[in-house]
Amino acid sequence: QECRYYISSLAEVNACNFMNVVRQHWGIENKLHWVLDVAFREDESRVRNGHSAENLALLRHIALNLLKQEKTAKVGTQIKRQKAGWDNNYLAKVLFG
Repeated sequence: QECRYYISSLAEVNACNFMNVVRQHWGIENKLHWVLDVAFREDESRVRNGHSAENLALLRHIALNLLKQEKTAKVGTQIKRQKAGWDNNYLAKVLFG
């Protein structure tokens, strides 16, 4: 048997509903981090000085959102990122829609 403790502002909730909320939260969280790690190799980043790690994480999130909004290329995020780096016309399409 395993026991986990959570802090919540919910007044009343049953265990089944709470389990679904927690699983949904971590599913979204894991999916985002997986994409950032695969497409941007975020885990390999060794930036540590000052606020640079936070600033780069923010830029990665912005780039990821822009790449997700671009629908003309039917490829994954990593390929879209590479394509934007190689092709200035595609980069403009990603940035300006």
